[in-house]
Amino acid sequence: MDSYHEIKALILAYALCIDKGDFEGIGELFSRGKIIGNEDNEASHIVGSEAICAMYTLSTRRYAGGTPCTHHATTNIDIEVDGETARSTSYFTVFQAVEDFPLQPIITGRYHDTFALQTQTWWFESRRMEITLVGDVSRHLLIDLEEI
Repeated sequence: MDSYHEIKALILAYALCIDKGDFEGIGELFSRGKIIGNEDNEASHIVGSEAICAMYTLSTRRYAGGTPCTHHATTNIDIEVDGETARSTSYFTVFQAVEDFPLQPIITGRYHDTFALQTQTWWFESRRMEITLVGDVSRHLLIDLEEI
């Protein structure tokens, strides 16, 4: 598989992991990277698989069966590879439905990702989430969006 498709597979693996409630899997995807909170405050960066898994566990509601009852759609994926580094932007739309909450989009935004090629495998180096539209996230998040 070429670099473009390997990186795209990482981006899509994130969506699959979160929709399955597999926060350990998300941690593994970022085991060599970080989630960037506030760009200007490095203390807000979540680094390493255990810390990233813990962040999702503390912030994302899971229902019976262990999933958040969401569907993350990742679109408009643009990947630029430059040797052993790459960067990507993509759109995300999160849909959710639970018993007392009909199917609806709850949040949209952009992912700003960087990647590094290490031991012939692409890894997330960083992800910054830019939220553009917010609906009712009360059934999805255990925290206030201001905390992110």
